[in-house]
Amino acid sequence: MQDAKAVVGRWHRHNKPPVSGLFAVAAMGGGTGEIVGVVIAGRPNARALQDGFTVELTRNCTDGHRNACSFLYGAARRAAVEMGYTRVYTYTLQSESGASLRAAGFVVDAVLEPRPSWSCASRPRMQTDLFGGEQRPAEGKIRWVWPASARRKETSEAEELAVSA
Repeated sequence: MQDAKAVVGRWHRHNKPPVSGLFAVAAMGGGTGEIVGVVIAGRPNARALQDGFTVELTRNCTDGHRNACSFLYGAARRAAVEMGYTRVYTYTLQSESGASLRAAGFVVDAVLEPRPSWSCASRPRMQTDLFGGEQRPAEGKIRWVWPASARRKETSEAEELAVSA
């Protein structure tokens, strides 16, 4: 897990490594033996999704190696199923196409509007770094789910928005 977090720390465009995780999967480059990408799976961040049978893919990052993202999403999904999980969720920014997720069998579950802040009176959160820079992207997200049968009913509009992005 520590090696996967180190890769995320080096390569991820807009997020820091997660604090914890359940398992990680790495992709190796063709013939070189070098790691070209990792995916980290953990418990779902949304409490409503924490049913003991659901896993969330919290980070996926590569060095740009062709098809590495799709490979990692598919491998993590298969590993989760082998461990007894029945649903797999992940999120992308609305500006990301989701082509790798579609290739791995995921479907759009919801389009989530951006939150101005995660901070509240009972649980204050630091939203910026020491220099005032945003610590997280300010745009909305798309929630993806596998299998397609786990998709929520009101998804048709969300999927139309995701495909047009």
